[in-house]
Amino acid sequence: MIQQFVLKNFERILVVLLVASLLVINSLIDQKVAFLSFYYLPIILAGFYGGRRFAFVSGLFVAALVFFFQAVDGWGMEEGLTQAAALTLVPWAGFLVVTGYVVGSLAEQRAARVVDLKNAYLATLEVLTYHIESAENNQEGHSTRVAELAAAIGSELKLSSVELENLRIAALLHEVGTADQRLLKLLSRSVTNESLTVGRALKGAAEIIAEYSHYYEIVGDDWDVESLPMAITVKVLAVADAFETLQMATPVRPAFTRWSALEELEKGAGKTFAREAVRALRVIAGRPEALRAS
Repeated sequence: MIQQFVLKNFERILVVLLVASLLVINSLIDQKVAFLSFYYLPIILAGFYGGRRFAFVSGLFVAALVFFFQAVDGWGMEEGLTQAAALTLVPWAGFLVVTGYVVGSLAEQRAARVVDLKNAYLATLEVLTYHIESAENNQEGHSTRVAELAAAIGSELKLSSVELENLRIAALLHEVGTADQRLLKLLSRSVTNESLTVGRALKGAAEIIAEYSHYYEIVGDDWDVESLPMAITVKVLAVADAFETLQMATPVRPAFTRWSALEELEKGAGKTFAREAVRALRVIAGRPEALRAS
């Protein structure tokens, strides 16, 4: 929770810390020039987590405050924007801003490569599941539709980006994974370095599929689904899968309409299906078709 809060409010926290540190150094320390190099660290962090623009602006902000304190009170030197002060502060400020810009640029390039990699393996999974499902005409495209709906429900429930990615991958593979447990073992050991984004996503998806494979053995009239220690991603996958499955015809029943399928899920809300996930589905189902598709 703390980590998510820090990452979500990183820019605000960094600005507050920069201002606070400048005030403390200006008030309590005599040899202030010795602490100028300290600001390379937060600017590097700003570039790594906030990108090029944020790091560049943060560097300018810090430099402007230091010049202000030098003009008003002196930053360990004679008060005022003297030639000696300029020779010390201008090169420092220039390198600080350039450092933030370069680190931010590299971080953005790295993030772009990660996004490309994610898109590539998601596209591969979609092609794989579509090919597997094509053997059953009534199943064709089912996993892709479940993945899109599960992601939409997760977004409505404000799940984190990591949870949404794990949920989408699990939904793409849920039909194969629950039928063949070897897939779960393969995903779990697919990447030994869990610091890799793709490795974490595959491992997280495997955990969701493993839980979902036993979902209908646990929920029902005897146990309230809300009280079960089950991840919200698993509950969302159950709702999305059931909703899409009901709209597919089988040898023993015709296909449900969209609203009839929704009514069936609402009958099981609180017992078989999580109430919050069903409520989110109701919101999504009521949107215009174009908005749902997006």
